[in-house]
Amino acid sequence: MSHHTEWKNRNPSSRKSTISKTKINAAAVLLAAVVLCLSGCGGGETNVSKGNRTGTLHWGNGTEPQSLDPHLATGVPEHHIISAIMEGLVLKDSTTLEPKPGVAETWEISPDGRIYTFHLRHNARWSNGDPHLAQDYVWSWWRALQPALGNLYAYMFYSISNAQEYYEGQITDFDQVGVKALDDYTLQVTLENPTPYFLQLLDHYSLFPVHRATVEKFGAADERGTRWTYEGNIVTNGPFQLTEWQINRRVVVERNPYYWDADTVKLNKIVFYPTENVVSEERMFRTGQLHYTGSVPGDKIPVYQKSGDPALKIAPFLGTYFYRFNTDVDQLKDKRVRRALAMTIDREQITERILKSGQIPAYALTPPGTMGYYPPSNLRFDPEAARKLLAEAGYPNGEGFPVTQILYNTSEGHRKIAVAIQQMWKKYLNINVTLLNQEWKVYLDSESAGDYQISRASWIGDYVDPNSFLDMFLCGGGNNRTGWCNKEYDHLILDKAPTAKTHAERLEIFAQAETILLEELPIVPIYIYTSNHLVSPSIKNKATNLLDQTMYKEIYLEADKSASTEGIN
Repeated sequence: MSHHTEWKNRNPSSRKSTISKTKINAAAVLLAAVVLCLSGCGGGETNVSKGNRTGTLHWGNGTEPQSLDPHLATGVPEHHIISAIMEGLVLKDSTTLEPKPGVAETWEISPDGRIYTFHLRHNARWSNGDPHLAQDYVWSWWRALQPALGNLYAYMFYSISNAQEYYEGQITDFDQVGVKALDDYTLQVTLENPTPYFLQLLDHYSLFPVHRATVEKFGAADERGTRWTYEGNIVTNGPFQLTEWQINRRVVVERNPYYWDADTVKLNKIVFYPTENVVSEERMFRTGQLHYTGSVPGDKIPVYQKSGDPALKIAPFLGTYFYRFNTDVDQLKDKRVRRALAMTIDREQITERILKSGQIPAYALTPPGTMGYYPPSNLRFDPEAARKLLAEAGYPNGEGFPVTQILYNTSEGHRKIAVAIQQMWKKYLNINVTLLNQEWKVYLDSESAGDYQISRASWIGDYVDPNSFLDMFLCGGGNNRTGWCNKEYDHLILDKAPTAKTHAERLEIFAQAETILLEELPIVPIYIYTSNHLVSPSIKNKATNLLDQTMYKEIYLEADKSASTEGIN
C-alpha cells in the first residue's frame, strides 16, 4: 500500500501556491500550539487520561485521509481508518499474519488450489442492521472492476478467473468472472491459477465489500467522490462505524453494535488525527494528547533510546522508500540518466544520519527475506561511474541537464531526504534540482496524473509475498505511475510466476522480473523501512507484526501511572 503504502504538481512556479502552503503550515503549527496549551496551560485532564477512563483511543494518523472508499483509497492513513470500520472475508492474525476467519466463518479449498468456497456468518450485519450476504461481495467486486471508477488496485483481482479480461474489456459479461453467490451465505471464488497469497488478499481493503443501497443512494456505482462515505451516510461492516469527520481536524469512529464479534471489542471510540508535522505530533504525545504516533522525528529517536523510554517502539517493517521517475519527461527517458541518478544517492548517509532508526539501505524494490526471496541487484553507490553514464547520455558534467523537480508530500522527514538527495546530485553530477511539497491529496492526484518529474514514494506490502511489490509496475497498473512499461516484465509477473510448479521456481521468476526493473530503473529504491512509533503504556494487547497492521478490536486501554515521558526535550 502506498503508505502504505506507500502513497502531482499543478503549477510548480506559482508563487500563490507557495504562499497558500505557507499559510497552511502556519495554521497547522498554530493548531498544535493551541492543543499543547490546552493540555498543559490549564492543568486539566489530558486526552490520554480521559481516554483511558472512557475507552477512547487517540491515534496520530499521519495525514488527512484521501478517501474512505475502499475501492479508491491507496494510502496508509486511509488503511488505518478503513480497517477499523470495514472487514473482509478473512482477517490476519495480528502477530503471525496468518489468515483467520473474518466475515467468512469457514472455507474450503479445492484439491487443485483454484476454487475457494466461503461460508459467511449468519450473524454478520451491516452497521445499519441489514443482513450481510454473499451477493454483497459479487456486487462490490463488480463495482471495483468498473474502469470508470478508476480503482488503482484493480490488479489485486487479477488472480480471479477472468477478472483481468473483464476489467480490460475483453469480456463484458461479469457472470464469466470467477465469483458466484451459491446462496445467501455461500460465496465461491475461482482462480486462474493456484495463488499462495490469495487468502491474504481478502484482508486488503480493495477487496472489502461496500453497502450497495448506500452507494447507489448517492450516485452511480462507478461514480467517484460521491457523498456515500461521508459522516452520517456511510454504512460499513467492521467493529467500528464512522460518527464524525472534521476535515484536517479529526476522524472519529465508535463501536458498531451490529458487528458479528461486537462482544470482544473493548474500545468505545477511536479518534484519528491528521498529524503531518511529526514534531508537533511528538509534542502532542508528550503532553498526553495522543496514545500513539504515526512516526517519530529522526532527531528525537536517539534521545528516547538514550533515556531507555519504553514508549519508543522500533520494529522490522515490510516496506520500501523509493523515488519514482516520470519516464515521459525528456531528460528522464534515458535509462542511463536514471541509473546515474540512482548511483549518486548515498543511502548509508541517509539511513545513518537522517533516519537513525535501523532502516536498511535499499538496492532493490522488494525487501530481502520476503517469503525467502532475496532480490538480485547490481545497483551501487558509484559517483564516478554515474558521471560517465550522464556524459554518455549527453550531459557531460551535468551541462545542459534541465532543472528537475522532486515532488514530495508534506513531511519534515521527506523534506530532509529530498534536500540530502538534491545536494548529492549537485555534488556528484553537477545538476540542479528543485523541491516541491504538496498536501497529501494533491500529491496523490499529481502523481496519478503524471504531473511530476521525480516523486517521493513508498510501498508497504499488502501481503507477505514478493508479488505485492513487483505487480505494482505492470504496464498501465494503477499504482505504477511512472509511464514505464515492459511486456517481458508483465509476462513474468502475470503468466510465468502464477504457473510456477514450486516455490523456488516462483522466486526465480520474480528474480528475473526484478532484474528487468533494476536494469530499467523507472524507480530508485532508497531504504527498507522500520516502523517507529511512540506508544502509550496504557495501550494493551497491541501486537507487533511485519506489516505494522493494527487489530483495533483486540486493543484495550488501562491507566499506567508508573510510566512517564517527562525529561524528553
